[in-house]
Amino acid sequence: MSTTTMSPVATTTPAGRMRALARAELTLLGRAKGTLFAALFVPLVLPFSVQQAAKGMDLKGTGLSVGTVVLPGAIGFSLLFAVYSALTAVYVARREELVLKRLRTGELRDPEILAGAALPSIAIGVTQCLVLAVGCAVLLDAGAPSAPHLAVLGLLLGIVMFAALAAVTGSFSRSAESAQVMSMPLMFASMFGSGLFIPFEVMPDKVASICELLPLSPVIELVRGGWTGELSGSDTLSALALAVAWTVVSVFAVRRWFRWEPRR
Repeated sequence: MSTTTMSPVATTTPAGRMRALARAELTLLGRAKGTLFAALFVPLVLPFSVQQAAKGMDLKGTGLSVGTVVLPGAIGFSLLFAVYSALTAVYVARREELVLKRLRTGELRDPEILAGAALPSIAIGVTQCLVLAVGCAVLLDAGAPSAPHLAVLGLLLGIVMFAALAAVTGSFSRSAESAQVMSMPLMFASMFGSGLFIPFEVMPDKVASICELLPLSPVIELVRGGWTGELSGSDTLSALALAVAWTVVSVFAVRRWFRWEPRR
């Protein structure tokens, strides 16, 4: 009687494939000293500038304190530098090195490639946000969030949105160096117009109504509302709708314009 030996069939899962890609990307990210420095240390330093600016503001009647001004701004900096800027450079560098093109020939699907490459930057951003939130709560007497679900929801939407925006920006960047330049307009607009340095409550009404439409603005509004507990139901729905709209548009733009091969 003959016996047939069946060789085991190797199987992989999307989670396993993305985890393997994230480990490889983390190694590569550790070699990019400039990108790593900007992602790790810049968001931890800039909140001190916000603190000095907040001390000089007249916050009476706004329902805000120095802590509730600095804390959302600090989280915003992490999203901009650790997620958006760093990830833009990662996508462009991997594309120009033909890494993305080679990955597409294997088992990885397109969303898995983008998500796996983003995981290290997202992990750094989330860790920074947690450290900054605890630090501001303790050192600046911001206290615990009154509506933590709003803060968590704002952070999650911000991560997805800016990861997608990084892919969009990378689509129009010719090199890793130009990616830093291409990401600057949105970063500067967000830093000075989305309430990181100057809260909407302190801005003139017409200026605030325009700045509130920026991608980072609903995220900051949700995080700040999560701490103060003073965000009304209608304002919450408006912020959620705007954040979801920016996220949907960004994902659509990635599907439509993201480039997998080097730009020539």
